[in-house]
Amino acid sequence: MKFTVTSGELLKALNKIFGVVPAKSSMPILENILFELNSNTLTLSATDIELYSSVSMDVNGSNDGSITVPAKRLMDTVRALPNTSLVFQADTESNKITMITETGEYSITGVSAEEFPKFPEISENKKMSLDATVLREVINKTVFAVSKDELRPSLMGVLFRFRENAMTAVATDGHRLVKFESSSFSSTVDTDIIIPAKALAALLKLTEVGEIQISSNDSHIRFLSGTSVLASRVIDETYPNYESVIPKENNLEMIISRDQLLHALRRVSLYANTTTHQIRFAMRENSLTVSAEDVDQGSQAKEKIACSYKENDLDIGFNANYINDVLTHIEDDNICFRFSGPTKAGIIEPEKQSEASSLLMLTMPLRLNN
Repeated sequence: MKFTVTSGELLKALNKIFGVVPAKSSMPILENILFELNSNTLTLSATDIELYSSVSMDVNGSNDGSITVPAKRLMDTVRALPNTSLVFQADTESNKITMITETGEYSITGVSAEEFPKFPEISENKKMSLDATVLREVINKTVFAVSKDELRPSLMGVLFRFRENAMTAVATDGHRLVKFESSSFSSTVDTDIIIPAKALAALLKLTEVGEIQISSNDSHIRFLSGTSVLASRVIDETYPNYESVIPKENNLEMIISRDQLLHALRRVSLYANTTTHQIRFAMRENSLTVSAEDVDQGSQAKEKIACSYKENDLDIGFNANYINDVLTHIEDDNICFRFSGPTKAGIIEPEKQSEASSLLMLTMPLRLNN
């Protein structure tokens, strides 16, 4: 097996799949990357059994073949090289691998490709397509709210509800919830799929411009983007009824500058209790006072911000980290908060929604100690 490629192009391909490789595994073969050369096309593949990722690239090939290469040693070597021509050759009988540049030679021992796990076969009966830009936006706006609690596996992924010409993505950890809806979508079937957060994070590295082809069955989902492929197990659980926790009567509305609130929040939250991270929103006519107090440390802070608020006075407490996360993932200049009272969830949305998509975020309050 032999091919020539620039180290820079090889590094780009490795960066797309390296995050899938487990740092340590009870199956040592998973710590390797599979190289498959067919004429002038090199395909690199990685898996941790739950995730399968591959990318193809053009090379100058001379001898077809396949072998697996220790991922970390390979990645560290290629990353340390300048952008130079690299000759990769492997003896598939002895599994000896040599990488040669103009100034150096690097040898490593691989493992037979026959030991590498096979990619799952995924039926084509459930097929969808989605613009890569839209998918990246969906992931960036939802995955931060996914639960890390292994005792609640259904919440460890994002629920995607695919419908004809519509898609809804939902993430929650029980303290906050995000719902993103988009009409930039086409599907041949109606289906609900919970995609693990780890798969979505890996997908961000693979997606290219253009349409992403999606296919799924009861156990796996596959994404095809240009020359890249990602397959993942889905979470086979029932997602909670998220609509039941979204309040319908939040009529107390406050519109405020995202940047002003975000900067004030970050300053004031430095004085919040390090366990609860509690902050107080005190809403009065056309003003919001953000305050925090740490009784144990004898410290407190508050800032007053102009806003549009014409309702009755309202004081409500939140976890500062959750509000910070929400504001970070909304890009609009102005944010709309809607409340019904100090003990009910607050809804946070961009002041202006686009025609093609809408975003709703929900955060549970903390009980204030008056």
